[in-house]
Amino acid sequence: MGLGHLFEWTSTFSYYFIALLVILGAGVAQALGVGGLFFLKQSGERRANAFYGGLLLTFGFTLLHYLLVISGFFSHFPPWRFLPIYFTLALPVFLFFYVKLSMYPAYRLRWTDAKHFILPTGQFLFFLVLFLQSPEVKITWDRRFFNPFYGAAETLLYLTTFPAYLYFAYRYVRRRRRSTHSRGEMRLVIYCEKLLQVLLILFAIHAVFVLSDFISYEFLQRNLRSLNWYAALGVLSFAALGFWLSTYGFQILIWGRKLFR
Repeated sequence: MGLGHLFEWTSTFSYYFIALLVILGAGVAQALGVGGLFFLKQSGERRANAFYGGLLLTFGFTLLHYLLVISGFFSHFPPWRFLPIYFTLALPVFLFFYVKLSMYPAYRLRWTDAKHFILPTGQFLFFLVLFLQSPEVKITWDRRFFNPFYGAAETLLYLTTFPAYLYFAYRYVRRRRRSTHSRGEMRLVIYCEKLLQVLLILFAIHAVFVLSDFISYEFLQRNLRSLNWYAALGVLSFAALGFWLSTYGFQILIWGRKLFR
């Protein structure tokens, strides 16, 4: 998504930089920890649990990617560049199927659903193939305009698919709300509705940073990522999505079984 490096942190910003790394590290730990627990969750729809666990894991790894970029890890250790932990295109897909299967647990996945995973799979394979290349090959690759997996085209796909999947997921929630009469099911509907509503607000804020950076860099030739405060707020806006997803997941894990009974 082009949040990139935080360049030239001076001594004035050193404490802020450390605080930023701590916050991002906490976001990674929370997402991976709660996400892993969803694969052990016995109550609820098993496939929905797996998709939400996958959502949190892919988010945690993507946030870890940004943490490694910001800390300069990839710059100091070039062989680790393109570590396959960048899953921006998988996030909306996992979210969509979590909501769909939660609202309609009787739904059976079909071969036609495979089309949703084409871009996420392609993105993973792109990073995996480059990661296995020599450092000399890796250094010739970077974000490119027409690259749908790591570049300007990927940014546009991310900014369009995320709200689109949010919209279609919300339609399933609204449809289920009109047809359900069970008290437990209605509580789950309300929880999913709140999940999507808050996500929409947080994503809108995050999209402002990503889109303004994209327009500034691609059309005005000005790199907003070189501004420490802007780059920090940009990555924090992404981390905020993860904190909300993890908080929601933690609530479901702790009292979800009793709440939705």
